[in-house]
Amino acid sequence: MAVRRRVLPGFSLSLGYTVFYLSVLVLLPIVACFSKAFSLSFEGFRAAVWTERTRAAYALTFGTSLVAAVVNVLLGLLIAWVLVRYRFPGRRLMDSLIDLPLALPTAVAGLVYASLYVKKGWLGRHLVPLGIQAAYSRLAIVLVLVFIGLPFVVRTVQPVLEDLDPEVEEAAASLGASRGQAFRRVILPPLYPALVTGFALAFARSLGEYGSVVFVSGNMPFKTEIAPVLIVARLEEYAYGEATAIAVVLLVISFAMLVLINLLERWTKGGEANA
Repeated sequence: MAVRRRVLPGFSLSLGYTVFYLSVLVLLPIVACFSKAFSLSFEGFRAAVWTERTRAAYALTFGTSLVAAVVNVLLGLLIAWVLVRYRFPGRRLMDSLIDLPLALPTAVAGLVYASLYVKKGWLGRHLVPLGIQAAYSRLAIVLVLVFIGLPFVVRTVQPVLEDLDPEVEEAAASLGASRGQAFRRVILPPLYPALVTGFALAFARSLGEYGSVVFVSGNMPFKTEIAPVLIVARLEEYAYGEATAIAVVLLVISFAMLVLINLLERWTKGGEANA
């Protein structure tokens, strides 16, 4: 009698390599970070992570990341829609440029944005007289975070749009639905999981961004200093315990928010399946 295998050949070896590399690349650094942070006393930990300066940095980091992620969802959906539904000269070039932030060093992006939006820059010379400070300000942080997070939304939504059957929209139109109604009730529901995933990826990417922000924010405490910049400042002061303590707070809050977003994504998929 033949014995039926319950798993694919090589599953145990593949799983072992996966767990090993996951432990080395992810788990061990996280454990080391927590270990270093908890080497402080409770009072020392609290004094490091809950000062007026750190609270301002937390608020700016999560606030700008949230705004940038929301903008990326709206802009990414629009760009993905244009790339999928329309054919025009330069479409392939535009599609290739979407991935540019993934290949471009973020420090280069920060330098370019800073040179464009300063008072004498190509765009700044027109914006600053209007009262729009797009360099060394919170707006500058949002702009660079939108730049680095946009590909995650576009590349998440684009395949879903490509798989949508145009005949469904034609059927909705034949039943008297307007374009707006067809978009809200036929196209948008299948896109919800992809939009939530794109939002989560863009948000998570923005939380840890340092290279581009450090060039455009001005790094002014209580005004334009984000948490990663504050961590680097603590490291430069050789306060390693305090730096890792702030990193642990960011890690815990980020993980909690990603868990909530994943639960929302599952709930969205469950509602779509039940419908």
